[in-house]
Amino acid sequence: MKQTYCNPLDLNYRYQHIKEGGRAAGFREGADPTLVRFKGRYYLFVSMSAGFWHSADLLNWEFHAAPDLLIYDYAPDVRQVGEYLYFCASRRSADCPILRTADPLTQPFTQVAAPFPFWDPDLFWDDDGRLYLYWGCTNTEPIWGVELDPETLQPMGEKKALIAGDPDTLGYERPGDNGVVDREHSVVYQAMKQFYDPETRQIRLPAQMEQASGYSSAAMTAIFNAVGQPYIEGAFMTKHGGRYYLQYACPGTQYNTYADGVYVGDSPLGPFVRQASNPFSAKPGGFAAGAGHGSTIADEYGNYWHAATMRVSVNHDFERRVGLWPAGFDEDGTLYCNQNFGDYPIRIPAGRFDARALGPAWMLLSYAKPAAASSTAAGSSPANAVDENNRTWWSAASADPGQWLCVDLGRAMDVRAVQVNLADEGLAVPFAPEQYGDDRGTRHIELAAQLSHYTVEASADGEHWQVLEQLERECCCGYTEIPGGVSARYVRVTGGVLPYGQALRISGLRVLGSGGDTKPAHAQTPAEPLGELDAQVRWQPVPGAQGCNVCYGCAPDKLYQSWLVYGADEVRLTTLTKDQPYWVRVDSFNENGITPGAVIPVREE
Repeated sequence: MKQTYCNPLDLNYRYQHIKEGGRAAGFREGADPTLVRFKGRYYLFVSMSAGFWHSADLLNWEFHAAPDLLIYDYAPDVRQVGEYLYFCASRRSADCPILRTADPLTQPFTQVAAPFPFWDPDLFWDDDGRLYLYWGCTNTEPIWGVELDPETLQPMGEKKALIAGDPDTLGYERPGDNGVVDREHSVVYQAMKQFYDPETRQIRLPAQMEQASGYSSAAMTAIFNAVGQPYIEGAFMTKHGGRYYLQYACPGTQYNTYADGVYVGDSPLGPFVRQASNPFSAKPGGFAAGAGHGSTIADEYGNYWHAATMRVSVNHDFERRVGLWPAGFDEDGTLYCNQNFGDYPIRIPAGRFDARALGPAWMLLSYAKPAAASSTAAGSSPANAVDENNRTWWSAASADPGQWLCVDLGRAMDVRAVQVNLADEGLAVPFAPEQYGDDRGTRHIELAAQLSHYTVEASADGEHWQVLEQLERECCCGYTEIPGGVSARYVRVTGGVLPYGQALRISGLRVLGSGGDTKPAHAQTPAEPLGELDAQVRWQPVPGAQGCNVCYGCAPDKLYQSWLVYGADEVRLTTLTKDQPYWVRVDSFNENGITPGAVIPVREE
């Protein structure tokens, strides 16, 4: 059994096959995770999974197929209400069913109500027995909330607007990679721009186009103006210390800055005040970026955990994975999530712990190390598999089994784990029309397990090899933990039969352990604000460092945000809040460990 885990989580993500706009795309997807502890066991529900996972310890997950459980409805939400586990998901044009079960592993979910259409729902059962629903997922409307009758599940009173986007104040809400808003490259923007009248600031569609499209010029103007605005979505409520922490996701799932923010109130429907430390969940740098649309729960010991969505978004914007991080509330009641080195192995302590004190179980040994392969497809390179970017990959030139990729660590090191991240490229698989199961007939979830076969080996001399794992399962983020470790200089992955007959493609051959040598020197750090929502942090080159982890926050003792940087001596922090002080600390690191830097002000009151 595993003693550690590594993000993205090693789950059997299902393939989705989409045909839209004359284009077909196949990719693995897992997103919008709802984590819940129900009757002593943890359950993880994830969009487009045709089932759910369950675990006794948050480390070892077992998949439970449920192909009849509204599998084409996005953002499944599960909550305990009394002795039942309640389930609902997203529909815009039809009333959303709410189902429940007393035991999700042995009894079916049965429908108990269908109150109205909603998207990205979150049921919340308060400890006084009252029930609430939160929902919303657009770049034009807020997060909504309403109290439900616990018997009929119908609304009690009018819905309330709770959280609206404010990208002029909140840097982390600006859509675009690294917070760079780019309206001009939007297909919608370009298509509508020709009808835009700059004098009236309105879209003026020809009458025949209005009639054909079914949209008025006023409606199209609203859509046009919303391009470049953040999606405000993915609500989740956590109650702690008698206060209500309403979480939400922004600005868009396809960006590295996808994050979860939080507002706090004294009652379930507010009023809510934005927490100063925001976003509380964000992972804009490192191998797998993004940490939005999630859920925050307490484990059996009272420790908090946050599950959220990590992006790939190469073959399709919705090509995504799931991450899990330790979280908590500090002495002032501030909700935080520890995402320092958030895609390195994490060891879960027994009993209660302070999530702020947790660091990576092991360091990365393979970054930018020499890599070789049996063959390489045009436009690819073995170096892509060790560049700590899950959006680039090495691809074998042939789909024949036996293709391999090998990384040279440079010397023998203490190898404790290997994570193999497989990539999909140009996958387009046709299916019969009736197999596309969503309302529009454009999406097919692959229910048949698509197994990956590969072997992971290690060697001290490049001649004598030790098998670490022979993997034969549905897997794309395979995490192999090596009990006791192994001394090795070389790690090799050899492919077998892969899903849909694809070639072996690896976006991350990540070798983890200890280099057993010297940590890097301290980073010397000047920092300066750049406008109202950004800051530039620079440091002198640090000999022997792989990179730096830039920790920042709204107080010297609340450096709860971080940005992991490889192979560079600066980073532009684009997730700041207007008119708020900030401090920063730059920690240098390499395969031997982490050297904390000094805390310095970026912008003081």
